[in-house]
Amino acid sequence: MKKWYTLYNNILHLHFSEGFYSLPESARNAVSPAQPPKRFLKVAGYSLIRLIGNMFKQVKQPEKLQGKVWLYVVSQNNYDSLKFIEAGLSDAVFVAGQSKDIGKYNAIVNRLSLRRKVVYYYKFLPLYLEFLKHKKESTLRFYDVLFDAVGFYEVYLQKLRKYKPATIVFANDHNPDARAMLLAAKAAGIKTAYIQHASISPIFPPLQFDLNLLEGQDALDKYKLCGPVEGKVELIGMPKADAYVNYRNHKRKIKTIGIGCNLMDDISEVEKLLCQLTLDFPTINFILRPHPRDTRSYSAITAISSNISISDGRTEPTFDYLRRIDVQLSGNSGIHLEAVLLNVWSIFYNMNTKENLHDYYGFIAQGLVDACTDYEGLRALLQEHLQNKPDVYQRAAYYNATVGTEYDGRSGELALLHIKSILK
Repeated sequence: MKKWYTLYNNILHLHFSEGFYSLPESARNAVSPAQPPKRFLKVAGYSLIRLIGNMFKQVKQPEKLQGKVWLYVVSQNNYDSLKFIEAGLSDAVFVAGQSKDIGKYNAIVNRLSLRRKVVYYYKFLPLYLEFLKHKKESTLRFYDVLFDAVGFYEVYLQKLRKYKPATIVFANDHNPDARAMLLAAKAAGIKTAYIQHASISPIFPPLQFDLNLLEGQDALDKYKLCGPVEGKVELIGMPKADAYVNYRNHKRKIKTIGIGCNLMDDISEVEKLLCQLTLDFPTINFILRPHPRDTRSYSAITAISSNISISDGRTEPTFDYLRRIDVQLSGNSGIHLEAVLLNVWSIFYNMNTKENLHDYYGFIAQGLVDACTDYEGLRALLQEHLQNKPDVYQRAAYYNATVGTEYDGRSGELALLHIKSILK
């Protein structure tokens, strides 16, 4: 049992950490429903639809998996972050768990059968009781996350021993299924590489990959706070931004403002903000961009003014959205960094007054963004710069190692060089 607990404690490092448990409920709710009945229904639904459903689906395509470089993804954003590797390596293939939602790429990702996952659910109750001994509060709150995680490692280890991939490249280091694949790869003696796809938090798991390709010094500094760093580290910038470097916004006049919101933001606060902005800046166009996982209705907000439109994060890539705006307003969101990389002036504005998650990523402290604590301050700041939007992309140098260098816009080249080095 001790061995089981050690393994699954690693797999569930983020979600069963004290840091994650102390986050506001809106952040925790994005992973596990706050209401106990909904958590139970989530487990029941997972059991019936995914565990049992997987048993009746044939998804394997062995000829596409054997000996290849696997690009393991758990989301649409992961796919976007790694697709440059598929273009640069002839034997690279995208791989995901059988029922994992990869957004618009669902139909083209190779799937690993999880039929046998149900076989390992005899471990759930002993693991649940063991976790209760060590992490009672997290276990009671996130037992559905534990339930979901059981069996990934065991099934993935079997798949790796069967298909023997040349290496596995990850864009996620903290989701339970991704960590299960990482630990299975280590057990099977398969090399692993990690490409950072989003901003880092100090509550993430320590790096355990053979090759760690980070965007910049900020990520490395934060990972050092997470624990000992295993493997080789290279700072290579942000490959998914390469194609957009030539589209940096050098306009001086502000014509379009984007509001990027996520599940931690309060819809009523978003509505209040846009009501005020459309009144005070009637000639400005506003684009509201909810997070791709945010399924709440924003129709009442878009009805406020004809100057408000929606960017659908499930179909429009982040950088395509950013190309359409001059200013980006968000609370705690990694989109601030992506905006600044495109020279879009990004301003931190809290849209959740009920919970305190101030400067979660450290963007304010490091000077990446400007910040306004109230609407009056925001209005004054925008008024001051309506005709002279500041250039800001150099602010991202601490976060993106290639900004202002000869490799600005060539991060993918650096990443491929390092990945090829571990394939030799």
